[in-house]
Amino acid sequence: MDFHIYGVSRIIFYTIFTVLAITGAALQQNQNPSAKNLVAGSSNSVQINSNSVLVALLDSHYTELSELVEKALLLQTLEEAVSKHNITIFAPRNEALERDLDPEFKRFLLEPGNLKSLQNLLLFHMIPTRIESTRWPVKVEKPNNHNSLARDSNGETLEVVEKNGEKLVGIAKIIKPDDITRPDGIIHGIERVLIPKSVQQDFNTRRSLRSISAVLPEGAPEVDPRTHRLKKPAPVPAGAPPVLPVYDAMAPGPSLAPAPAPGPGGPHHHFDGESQVKDFIQTLLHYGGYNEMADILVNLTSLATEMGRLVSEGYVLTVLAPNDEAMAKLTTDQLSEPGAPEQIMYYHLIPEYQTEESMYNAVRRFGKVRYDTLRLPHKVVAEEADGSVKFGQGEGSAYLFDPDIYTDGRISVQGIDGVLFPVEENKAAPPKPAAAVTKVVGKPRRGKLMEMACGMVGAIGHFTSCN
Repeated sequence: MDFHIYGVSRIIFYTIFTVLAITGAALQQNQNPSAKNLVAGSSNSVQINSNSVLVALLDSHYTELSELVEKALLLQTLEEAVSKHNITIFAPRNEALERDLDPEFKRFLLEPGNLKSLQNLLLFHMIPTRIESTRWPVKVEKPNNHNSLARDSNGETLEVVEKNGEKLVGIAKIIKPDDITRPDGIIHGIERVLIPKSVQQDFNTRRSLRSISAVLPEGAPEVDPRTHRLKKPAPVPAGAPPVLPVYDAMAPGPSLAPAPAPGPGGPHHHFDGESQVKDFIQTLLHYGGYNEMADILVNLTSLATEMGRLVSEGYVLTVLAPNDEAMAKLTTDQLSEPGAPEQIMYYHLIPEYQTEESMYNAVRRFGKVRYDTLRLPHKVVAEEADGSVKFGQGEGSAYLFDPDIYTDGRISVQGIDGVLFPVEENKAAPPKPAAAVTKVVGKPRRGKLMEMACGMVGAIGHFTSCN
């Protein structure tokens, strides 16, 4: 009887031990992967201790801040800072970053082209000095200012002071002093986001550019239908939108070369369209998954140059960019006709400035919306579907897949998951036999890496072809 009880006890003991071991392994596995990778380190980065303040931040309840630090690619920069200094981090509460921040300003920070602004804003909340709540400086005649980790703050400093019993950093109140303490740093919770003047200035400049692009021309100028020129040239002030429609600024032909159009570009070049087109193509390459689109714009056609001229003349464009997976489905027949690549791309260019928000609001309010394209007279139809925007109809439709890849006030790039064709072409296309094998266009002489290199050379240079 005693032997039986002893055996049962051993079974219960081993069962409990096994459960505890499995639970411990699961908890270790569920650790924040960023924190785990940070502790592991790499051959190119400094080894970080598991008790570091940086690891504690990534695993803390400041989830919005830690996510932005990862999106801003700041982990390596912070590793180096922690290895050299004992730092202080002023962490805004999650609500300040999620709900209290201006939505337009937050969209500006998360745009790929504004990565430096996001980095400067986050690093502005960190100083290379340890300041504990027990040693908080009191307001005296001499201000207690500290340089932040932001490199492009234009000399702007953070004032750390105590006034009327309240601890302050800049204009933000400390609501959780000494919230997280580690040997190499300390984290204080603050009530609001600290915005450096340099980031605010960048945002104001971008917003001013968008407001300029939203100005509509007044009056209807008389255009000679034979020459597509104004009968009476009208003076156009600097920064004003062009007086000719975008179609009148383009000469007919398979490769449309923009004709000189009176506008803010003119001889003074108030808009640098070529630089803006280079910037958006470079953004496509860095974003990833749109190398074929960039290759067609730069190497197979002269569309990049034409778009640069149009933007310099004051026109705005929205590009519906098919991703690489969609472009790989194009067949030899679809690209073999003279001017076919240009015609396909023209159907993906809308002579309006639209963002993901503006298009989604339009389809939510009006149902189906028809947007003009640079391929006259065809329009592209947009409607709401599955909480997103769907372009085209039937099997030839495509969804808005990567919104706002690039938005600078004059060029907007929206990623889609399919190549669009006009409805008439879809109906006229003969049905293919079931046994037929689709021949996908390939480039056997160039690898994927070479394609990316060629695209980047064309984007950074003067749109020369890369053979």
